[in-house]
Amino acid sequence: MANADTITAWITFFFGLYAFAAGLGELRQPGFWADMLSDVKRSRALQFLTGMITLVLGATIFLVNPFNPTDWLSILITVLGVWIFLEGVLIFAFGDWFLNFAGKMMGSGLRIWAILSLVLGILIIFVALWRLQVAT
Repeated sequence: MANADTITAWITFFFGLYAFAAGLGELRQPGFWADMLSDVKRSRALQFLTGMITLVLGATIFLVNPFNPTDWLSILITVLGVWIFLEGVLIFAFGDWFLNFAGKMMGSGLRIWAILSLVLGILIIFVALWRLQVAT
């Protein structure tokens, strides 16, 4: 169970699981990310829901993570929360432009992005588990 000393590590752990699962999903079903992005670009309702979920998730991470200026992981998670929040704002304000930009960033190299997501997910999970081990 999380407490004030382990919140940052738990957020890191779940973010690592997300990155791992997303990468694995794209490798298992190539084109999944592109299809999903295409669906969101076509639907104003999905843009609204994506923007809302992203904004709330980012704000929650920012508000819940105990910021410690001497802890690199705490700083990283705080910055991640702000970035996710800003993504939500951008999806609300400039959904068409932002999603086109995201599509260009992914390009045709989805397999590379998926492998990167998978590897980063594993590394992030190990960092979180190491931090949880140190905290106990």
